[in-house]
Amino acid sequence: MSEVIAQLSNDAIELLKQLIQTPSFSREEASTADIMVSFLAQHSIPAQRRGNNVWATSHHFDAQKPTILLNSHHDTVKPGVAWSYPPFGAVLEGDKLTGLGSNDAGASAVSLLAVFRYFYGQDTAFNLICAITAEEEISGANGIRSVLPEFGKIDFGIVGEPTGMNLAIAEKGLIVLDATAHGKTGHAAREEGENALYKALDDIQWLRSFQFPQVSPLLGPVKMTVTQMSAGTQHNVVPDRCQFVIDVRTNELYQNQAIVDFLREKLTSEIMPRSTHLNSSRISENHPLIKKGVAMGKTTYGSPTLSDQSMMPFDTLKMGPGDSARSHAPDEYILLSEIRDGIADYIKLLTDFEAQGFARLKEVSQGLDNQPGS
Repeated sequence: MSEVIAQLSNDAIELLKQLIQTPSFSREEASTADIMVSFLAQHSIPAQRRGNNVWATSHHFDAQKPTILLNSHHDTVKPGVAWSYPPFGAVLEGDKLTGLGSNDAGASAVSLLAVFRYFYGQDTAFNLICAITAEEEISGANGIRSVLPEFGKIDFGIVGEPTGMNLAIAEKGLIVLDATAHGKTGHAAREEGENALYKALDDIQWLRSFQFPQVSPLLGPVKMTVTQMSAGTQHNVVPDRCQFVIDVRTNELYQNQAIVDFLREKLTSEIMPRSTHLNSSRISENHPLIKKGVAMGKTTYGSPTLSDQSMMPFDTLKMGPGDSARSHAPDEYILLSEIRDGIADYIKLLTDFEAQGFARLKEVSQGLDNQPGS
């Protein structure tokens, strides 16, 4: 590892310690946004900010060149009660750094900032925008969606999430549906009313048994799970209303809105999606950056977990240091060696890609069998 990359890695690790020590729950990320703006300023990089989203653009930005977005998030979930370490302690034991947000996704965020700094002053074949954004954990409206229009045309995105620096080339989407079965009240002792609970159970049984016919080779089938249910006000009254929640994990072969429309045809209950914009995504294994990553020894896979990748209407790759199994878990941690290796791998991926020329990406992209943002 060169001295430059080693110093970038050291700076990234120190920044991550500061971020861990600063609470940044979703919608409450102002302090960590301040830290990143200050960090960029210390390294003579002007930052832009909207709300709690922070980003910077290449020093030699040229609108005639393609643009790559480097994106991760700095919000975290709230810690559970089972932590044995202080969640905001940034406890370092040898190679292991423990703290809330260390793995998801602080390590990716600081690594991508290091990569951006590495290329910042270079006259590359592409532009870089590095955006560390808010509200990822809640898919919030004031996160990446609110600032994407500021970036102009993006040709490719690298989304930093813990993947062991392997290549997540597909990601499941999400629809949360609020369903309501309607009936009529009546006395439970007599044959009166229409039991909304029974109507809901009929729909739930259909949801359990139905399988969407198109199965993704990377992501598997669409998965539907009823996760919450509520009905009735007292024991002797037939309920006239039953509410339940359906969690739908979509694959890239279906658009979310099409699934909502189909379920409305099949269910007797009224259904209302909380949103339909969290679509599944996929990029072809023939994409030049994916082929370059494979040549580096990385493996490709489909990710079952949702990220801000779902909101990006262009080709994206999810890739970052750490292990998804540590996310949202007690005593979340990252290895410093994972950060150092991750920064080196990101730089190698983009350096090799630059050497082969960006024109080839444009040529190949026109014929790819991918479905960006779908």
